[in-house]
Amino acid sequence: MAFVFQNLRLPGLILIESQHHEDMRGMFVELYKDSAFFQAGISERFVQENYSFSHKHVIRGLHYQTGQYAQGKLVRCVQGEILDVAADVRPESPTFGIWESITLSDQNLNQLYIPPFYAHGFCVISDEASVVYLCTKEYDPATEQGVRWDDPRLNILWPTQKPIVSKRDQQFSFLT
Repeated sequence: MAFVFQNLRLPGLILIESQHHEDMRGMFVELYKDSAFFQAGISERFVQENYSFSHKHVIRGLHYQTGQYAQGKLVRCVQGEILDVAADVRPESPTFGIWESITLSDQNLNQLYIPPFYAHGFCVISDEASVVYLCTKEYDPATEQGVRWDDPRLNILWPTQKPIVSKRDQQFSFLT
């Protein structure tokens, strides 16, 4: 099997471990296979791919979209290492305000599936990191929302004492 799917504590949040094959030539890994993901409960169609490059201590997020534009995301770190975070921001949910984190890197080749209506962010642990993620809906600026990275209710344990956060991300609200 090319993938191991692990359901995490938050409903719908899935860690995907990709099995890689190494030999004298290098390495090969399957990163996505529709039938395997469908069997694991990830049936959405991915319609947009995003790439970000960031330096150590950068925190991006926590971002999400609402309504019909709520995005599921399949996140992987293709260079470096990040702490990837998903938080349940659905007020009616029994897990509202709970977050989970996973280390993603170019060494472990793991991916994280984040279902729609969860806020997503990450912190760069290595000197630099490149992150690629697929989305189930196209970006719609009118429905974009965010939660502050330092929200006291979430109390996320970010792996940095020197966070670098964009002005936009600093202006997001706290959970209510």
